[in-house]
Amino acid sequence: MTVKEQGQIQIHTENIFPIIKKAVYSGHEVFLRELVSNGVDAISKRRMAAMGGDCSEGEEGKIRISIDREAKTITISDNGIGMSADEVKRYINQVAFSSAEEFLQKYKSEDDAIIGHFGLGFYSSFMVADQVELVTLSARPDAEAVRWSCDGSPNFTLEGGERSEPGTDVILHLQEEEIEYIEPSRLRTLITTYCDFLPVEVQLEGETVNKRQAPWRSSPRDLSDQDYIDFYRYLYPFQGDPLLWVHLNTDYPYNLQGILFFPRLTGRTDWERGEIRLYCNQVFVSDSIKEVVPRYLLPLRGVIDSPDIPLNVSRSALQTDRRVRSIGGFVAKKVGDRLKELHRDEPKRYAEIWEALAPFIKIGAMEDDKFADQVADLVLYGTTAPAGEQEETPDPIASGDQAYTTLAGYRSRLGEANAKRILYCTDEAGQAGPLALWKGQGAEVLLADTLIDAQFIPWLESRHQELTFQRVDSELDDSLQEKEAEISDSEGKDASEQLRSLFKEVLNSDKVTVQVQSLKGDNAPAALILLPEQMRRINDMGALMEQRLPGLPEHHVLLINRRHPLVEGLLKLSAGAVITGAGASSPSQQLANQLGQHLYEMARLAVGGLEPNQLAGFQQRSTDLLSQLLARGL
Repeated sequence: MTVKEQGQIQIHTENIFPIIKKAVYSGHEVFLRELVSNGVDAISKRRMAAMGGDCSEGEEGKIRISIDREAKTITISDNGIGMSADEVKRYINQVAFSSAEEFLQKYKSEDDAIIGHFGLGFYSSFMVADQVELVTLSARPDAEAVRWSCDGSPNFTLEGGERSEPGTDVILHLQEEEIEYIEPSRLRTLITTYCDFLPVEVQLEGETVNKRQAPWRSSPRDLSDQDYIDFYRYLYPFQGDPLLWVHLNTDYPYNLQGILFFPRLTGRTDWERGEIRLYCNQVFVSDSIKEVVPRYLLPLRGVIDSPDIPLNVSRSALQTDRRVRSIGGFVAKKVGDRLKELHRDEPKRYAEIWEALAPFIKIGAMEDDKFADQVADLVLYGTTAPAGEQEETPDPIASGDQAYTTLAGYRSRLGEANAKRILYCTDEAGQAGPLALWKGQGAEVLLADTLIDAQFIPWLESRHQELTFQRVDSELDDSLQEKEAEISDSEGKDASEQLRSLFKEVLNSDKVTVQVQSLKGDNAPAALILLPEQMRRINDMGALMEQRLPGLPEHHVLLINRRHPLVEGLLKLSAGAVITGAGASSPSQQLANQLGQHLYEMARLAVGGLEPNQLAGFQQRSTDLLSQLLARGL
């Protein structure tokens, strides 16, 4: 065979291949992605050139991958446009020259963009091969086959080749340390990872491997709900079905398609890296796109495909610029539009999946002002109000045993006297006492009982400075109290003052403020712990900064309900105590003190205010108290 030419590849450094191996590509396996992408480009070029009458059309485009175990070679073949000797010199030898750029200039009206215009794609083959051969025949008339060979140095050989049909064979002589790629199972995995949705058939040893059809390139009108669900199941097997999806499609000011799914979040959800897959013209690029999608949308799943997202030369990392930020804003807006549509058209369905949507929406609102404006009327809150039964009054919305409302819906039901106050509860069990009091008087209470709500409620206040957000256990207003006349004793003290003195003596702490009120309702508790709003928030903020759970603040309020039978009995017991000498307490006074201590500890227990090391003492004191009461009764 006659050698047409020998020479050196035109590069600006002694040897570019170590740079490719160590600096350009982060993983060797992407060589197959690059070579298959080049083959698909060649097929696209042939089709476009044939439409222009510049070459023969040929059979349907196809990529064939074959293995020769004895020779330790992999061959990637395509039946695309091929190359002449001059084109091999220009496109293979001159590394810095991009073949696709010139080609695009000629066929720039074509809608399908060329994938492989990233410069170094072909040379990724040297990450796994110590010698690369290229046998190619141009589809243009009177072309001759050419064989190019290079051993990984700047030296190459270009000579006549043997190929009867237009296209290109890339033959990789694998390095010993890269012999894993001779295994069909390994190559199959790479094809399904990187090339699964390429529009050209990719065969391995004669068997078609890739799916070819990319649902995100279809019109939403052509896809059924089951098509979306099946696609999600294919991408994320054994992960359940998605809650809803958003189909993305725009061609101005950038080209972008995709499908994003809202998954059912678990405790393992990654809010930093995400699970959305980035494609470039149906070629998988990365599953880390935090530079494109806002952080609050990273746990979404699905696909974003855009040739206009700027990538580095290896297509392994994103280049952050104004366009990328603009794409992130577009994605967020489309997500917000889809949520609005669901809330408007299917309010019950929206309420059913609200708990799963809430983290995206609340975190997004706090981090993105534009998104916050978009979803302002979409945030739901659990409410103690009954669900609307008539279609004309859909707020609150029923979902199982829970009713949901919006902030606007809640405010529409407030009386004039309390139009600016928003009552909320963060723990139905821990705040059961005051919650029951408010509900007993007909007050509607919002439920804000997730971890995110600890930050979301203050954020809401900052946006609605005309409103006051009050937790149910912060204070009790006059509507929950009975106005009763009190009779004073011989020392001029009324019942409230006597009880206040009793509990202050029992607690012996200036950090606990004792209040005595007559609470409405037969089921009102004997004692409550109240946490003034600002004091509690300071405590919560300190706990957050110290990365601990907020406990009961040292400074808090003990509210005694003087109408409760137990408190009334306690007062009688204390009043009937016999005064003894030397400052000692009578048995009745000691018992009254024990009951007072027990009421306080019960109130603390109700709000989770007893530490684990305090529970044993509480149990022992409770047992002793019951024993004394039983002895007095017998």
